[in-house]
Amino acid sequence: MADDESRTILLEKNEDCPGCIIDRTKQQQRGVPYLHLSFIWLVSLCTALPISSLFPYIYFMIRDFHIAKQEEDIGFYAGFVGSSFMIGRALTSIFWGKLADRYGRKPIILIGTFSVIIFNTLFGLSTSFWLAISVRFLLGCFNCLLGVIRAYASEVVSEEYNALSLSVVSTSRGIGLILGPAIGGYLAQPAEKYPNIFSQSSVFGRFPYFLPSLVISVYATAVLIACWWLPETLHTRCRIAQGRLNPTELNDDESRGGGLDEQKIINKPSLLRNRPLMAIIIVYCVFSLQEIAYNEIFSLWAVSDRSYGGLSFSSQDVGEVLAISGLGLLVFQLLVYPPLEKSVGLLAVIRLSAVLLIPLLSCYPYIALLSGVTLHLVINCASIIKNALSISLVTGLFIMLNKAVPQNQRGAANGISMTAMSVFKSFGPAGGGVLFSWAQKRQDATFLPGDEMVFLVLNLVQLVGLILTFIPYISQIQ
Repeated sequence: MADDESRTILLEKNEDCPGCIIDRTKQQQRGVPYLHLSFIWLVSLCTALPISSLFPYIYFMIRDFHIAKQEEDIGFYAGFVGSSFMIGRALTSIFWGKLADRYGRKPIILIGTFSVIIFNTLFGLSTSFWLAISVRFLLGCFNCLLGVIRAYASEVVSEEYNALSLSVVSTSRGIGLILGPAIGGYLAQPAEKYPNIFSQSSVFGRFPYFLPSLVISVYATAVLIACWWLPETLHTRCRIAQGRLNPTELNDDESRGGGLDEQKIINKPSLLRNRPLMAIIIVYCVFSLQEIAYNEIFSLWAVSDRSYGGLSFSSQDVGEVLAISGLGLLVFQLLVYPPLEKSVGLLAVIRLSAVLLIPLLSCYPYIALLSGVTLHLVINCASIIKNALSISLVTGLFIMLNKAVPQNQRGAANGISMTAMSVFKSFGPAGGGVLFSWAQKRQDATFLPGDEMVFLVLNLVQLVGLILTFIPYISQIQ
């Protein structure tokens, strides 16, 4: 789409421009660029881990804060902790995207990684509900990694490996959204789970939710060090840098015959007038709302008592389910998704995934009727399929979004998408927590009692997203 509307012009080579260096590297590239994909994987995982690591233990954390007057209200307060992160990210994503377009992808990635180290550690040390909300809000404000790494992934590899690089973003993000809860589930409250290793008088006994945050912060520190060798992709030292070359300059350069190479730059109107881009962002927001609400609800549902329609899982059981899902997701996204996307097309994969998720989620309330090995087997299979389908949606939308804009607008475009998505996602945990809390109080209702209502609402949001994929502008981007 962007290429069809582009105006091809000639641009001067600059030996010192990082964008030009990357372009020459891509031209000489032979085989899969494993090094670049590794950087993308590390950064994407770093941004995803702190988002979801609290899900298995947030129920117990809110309980320990003693802010909920009764057990049924815990989900209500838990939702606001999750939403505070998204509100912070919504307020700053466009700002970080514009900075990435102006100063480069690398410095913004370094800032975002450093913020994870600081604020994620402080969250684990939170001793009150309001402190936890404040730290999560600040973490969201400085968490600028996902939008920037999506732009970076589409620029650091050749067109041949574009789908693979963006698949790595969504895969590592999906793994992070599963590995994060696994870390939280296994490592929260270590003095209770592993009394032979951690005593109640130790720092991990006094701060029972610090260990999972510390582990993630240590990983973020390693990523920060590795990112010093991250190659920049933005054209910061030639006239393509900010799209400065105008038609008059082009004619002057051509008349002088100054040894120019062919590249593409697109003079586009405001991104808000880019209708295909806006259509993709709308669809992305709806599916993101459903995804974050599901993540919040799943963990609350799994650990709640069977008398409330839950599974009576421990935080460790939840972490185990999500870790197994992560392994299945990794296999699917790396081995199945790329050939599937090439054979049937991006839009077909997105629509098919959205359709299949609806009957799958409808089965969840009935899984609670199972027990023993059967319960664990079914919930693991359902979780693997659910996450694989959700990541297929997100990967396809990532690719289409980056195709809708030129390089010098990708940071801002991803910033806009992150802002809009974060606004929607800020309602997800809060709305999911409120919905879950309300559903637990209506176990004896005649119409859709308990969790049946919860998963019906999730399916309605999914259906809205599916319908929106038929917006005419979306089909223009292939």
